[in-house]
Amino acid sequence: MSEQPIHRRQRLAWALLLASLSAIGPFAIDTYLPAFEGISQSLQATPVQMQQSLSIYLIAFAVMNLFHGAISDAVGRKPVVLAGLLLFAISSIGCAMASSIEALLIYRFLQGLCAGVGMVISRAMVRDLFPPDDAQRMLSIVTIFFGVAPAIAPWIGGLVFVRWGWEAVFWFLAGLSIVLLILHAALLPESLQAQDRRSLAVAPLFKAYKTMASSPRFVLLCISSAMPFNGFFLYVLGAAQFLGVHLRLAPDQFYWLFLATVLGMMLGSAISSRLSGRFPPMRQVRVGLWISGLASVLNIALTMIFPAQVWMAIVPIALYTLGWALTVPAITVRAIDLYPSRRGMASSMQSFIGGVTNSLMAGLIVPAVMHSLLAMAITSALAFSFGVIAWITHSRVPLKPLNE
Repeated sequence: MSEQPIHRRQRLAWALLLASLSAIGPFAIDTYLPAFEGISQSLQATPVQMQQSLSIYLIAFAVMNLFHGAISDAVGRKPVVLAGLLLFAISSIGCAMASSIEALLIYRFLQGLCAGVGMVISRAMVRDLFPPDDAQRMLSIVTIFFGVAPAIAPWIGGLVFVRWGWEAVFWFLAGLSIVLLILHAALLPESLQAQDRRSLAVAPLFKAYKTMASSPRFVLLCISSAMPFNGFFLYVLGAAQFLGVHLRLAPDQFYWLFLATVLGMMLGSAISSRLSGRFPPMRQVRVGLWISGLASVLNIALTMIFPAQVWMAIVPIALYTLGWALTVPAITVRAIDLYPSRRGMASSMQSFIGGVTNSLMAGLIVPAVMHSLLAMAITSALAFSFGVIAWITHSRVPLKPLNE
């Protein structure tokens, strides 16, 4: 599969299109978090049921991510993107019109089934269209959107909820997906040529997945990306407690987390883009890990020394996300390129592993630690440490080849 020569202006336009796709999944997770209390009162839902509305989405998101890429390997990238955006718009409208918590759970499940399309397909398309160095630059832009979305979403959700109610949050998501559907239908190219497509036969499909899932190098690479992300994502998942209780901020003041994440990720992604092709990718990953590691230590130290304050909590997050943004593009390219004939499937598996870790973080870990800023800081550092161990180990273990 050969990458296509692309002009700079066209490359930037495509990068922005692909980056916008990656924001849908995180937006669907986090935009409605500030509205939890409003939804609970309106639908007479218990706290457990409200947590289920998040967990059921993440489960569907993780499982269906296994198939988005494989389907796109067979039928092409663009049809899968457009179908996913359409279904996401419909399920978001269903959430907005839900009159019971049971109906909301059903539509949240449907949202989860299609929300991962953008993230999975955008990464595969970047690698279809660009050689490794350019792909890293493009993924730096995608990383900004993927990382910024979880932070900006609670802020937007808070503004919308305070002014128009919880239903408007889901109408906003529906409108966003419809706008993206129109833009991508008109402007997004098909990156996977007919001769490069693969069979969707069930037996070979699951055989390929089994190979990837049992390949230590591939799995460790995916973990080395997923776990550091969870190191800051736990603050987003626990935003209501972290920002509303510990830092005593109103829902429409959640922009503090947004500012920290945007600044860190934009700077990290800009540096990653500039260094691509000039600086060895693996060295760039090491630098990013050192920065995030120092941020984790700083986070724990400040939490232990000072009482809860906005600056104390936000500064380490900004530094942490800067380091994370430096690492992700290079790790993603490295993981997808392990199986170049199945880039869509490899991207699906990477997203699935990330989704599983996100689900565990949301359903088990965050509820257990969100009562304490110190517990959250230590948990963040532990998640990051698991990612570092996976990164250090991955090159020392074998890669299982696909037998196609």
